[in-house]
Amino acid sequence: MSAKEYRTASSAKGGLLVARDVPGVAFGDRVLIRDHLGHERNGQVIKATQHEVLIQVFEGTDNLDLINTWIRFLDQPLEISLSAELLGRVFNGIGKPRDDRPPIISGIRRNVNGSPINPAARTYPREFIQTGISTIDGLNSLVRGQKLPIFSGSGLPHNRLTAQIVRQAKLVDDESSFSVVFAAMGVSYADARFFEDEFASSGVLGNVVMFINLADDPPVERLAVPRVALTAAEYLAFDLDRHVLVVLTDMTNYAEALREVATAKGDVPSRKGYPGYLYSDLAEIYERSGRIRDRHGSITLLPVVTMPSDDITHPIPDLTGYITEGQLVLSRELHSHGIYPPVHILPSLSRLMKDGIGKDDTREDHPRVASQLYALYSRALETRNLASIVGADELSEGDRRYLEFADTFDQRFVGQGEDEDRSIIETLNLAWELLSMFPKTSLTRVNETDLAKYHHLANS
Repeated sequence: MSAKEYRTASSAKGGLLVARDVPGVAFGDRVLIRDHLGHERNGQVIKATQHEVLIQVFEGTDNLDLINTWIRFLDQPLEISLSAELLGRVFNGIGKPRDDRPPIISGIRRNVNGSPINPAARTYPREFIQTGISTIDGLNSLVRGQKLPIFSGSGLPHNRLTAQIVRQAKLVDDESSFSVVFAAMGVSYADARFFEDEFASSGVLGNVVMFINLADDPPVERLAVPRVALTAAEYLAFDLDRHVLVVLTDMTNYAEALREVATAKGDVPSRKGYPGYLYSDLAEIYERSGRIRDRHGSITLLPVVTMPSDDITHPIPDLTGYITEGQLVLSRELHSHGIYPPVHILPSLSRLMKDGIGKDDTREDHPRVASQLYALYSRALETRNLASIVGADELSEGDRRYLEFADTFDQRFVGQGEDEDRSIIETLNLAWELLSMFPKTSLTRVNETDLAKYHHLANS
């Protein structure tokens, strides 16, 4: 750690501080800033040239007296202390306590930027994670080591959904250790209190690590939040052999903070003003999840992306879709009809679902039931569109059955209470109740054994 302090700050703008004539400074170095009142602020070098150093100040640059600002370069990257005592704690975006409890004291400190995982050391994501939500468990199953984002929109209940997932998520194998790392970026004070109260009242807070960045916190702090959270997750997963679910909300706030900092730095903008390196920056975060060969633990990632103007082609959801293995899309139409959670089945997808379901993971009929439900619902929505044009009275008896199926599916399978924790067996049994609205001859994606065992014969 350098003992030298410099008083060469020349300008400050938007959370960025410029210092001149500072030799031997490296990109990523941690910085300690002492203002004219003696208060300390944390920073990190994000650009270094022969004559100038650009520093992002996590606490912001408001009210800095540049003449009386002292800067110390610590010759080390931003690090956080790690121990099992992380569980049950609430921190800010750079790992400082927000819960009025002492900081973590540990001999283990690690760079929040992490270390790249050797692709040859990765192993394929497998094994089912039960969320207790039928639209996820039954039709878009989450598996250990997967990256499955939630695409939402302004005003949709993604906060309620993520809180429910954190409360209910578990492994079917109860003998395995399971933890949650929850990181919120740019959220309101009310939302932050909602998450803390939800986890505390449900009793799961003791198994959750929370990192909270509020909307009025400096935007540059938002850039550290997912990296700090994933560093904690890597320790829990690969040092303590725990299976960790990481929830990041909201990655749109992260990307907007990245755009703001990039603009202040003078980086060349790309689509909608975001920097050209947005894709690689998101990939750097998302690819820290997964499983490593010969390690028991795993990191499963569930980022939330709010789509500006509900535009799924917006750069943030668009690039996220390229990096991750599927998406859960929330529907404004279902939400307007009072259905919770409003998961839109047709555009939602889990590309790794097939590797976490079936005889040894959930139940032997699960893959075929999911395929059959998807096919029937797709046909039912076409029938609903037709009925909106010609009227339900003009439909055939078979089409009216599809129309009834769509309404029942939305109300009973998609819709469930915020405190309703359905096991995967309950979800599959409910699916068969819905499939039994059709005669056996209409169910072409399940086999005879499934029909004999699960179909309600009274409706055949």
